[in-house]
Amino acid sequence: MPAKKNRKSADALSGKELLKEVSRRIRAARSFWDAHRNKACRRERERALSLYDRLSPQERAQIPQVLRVWLHYRSEKYFGDHRTPPGGKG
Repeated sequence: MPAKKNRKSADALSGKELLKEVSRRIRAARSFWDAHRNKACRRERERALSLYDRLSPQERAQIPQVLRVWLHYRSEKYFGDHRTPPGGKG
């Protein structure tokens, strides 16, 4: 039987826990990006952005600049509205 994960839901996070979770999700998205796993990267990026939007400007400044730049650069260039959405032209 696998061990239970004792992770708090994303809604219950605040303060340093929220900062750590945002950074963790951005790093996870970067690793998926490097592995060419676009769907997983998109999912993690969206989760990271939703948590990032909850941060105050002072808290956003505490996220490492490398992660912030990657999040915004990838968000605009590769996942912006001008791109074809995943799943084909359907």
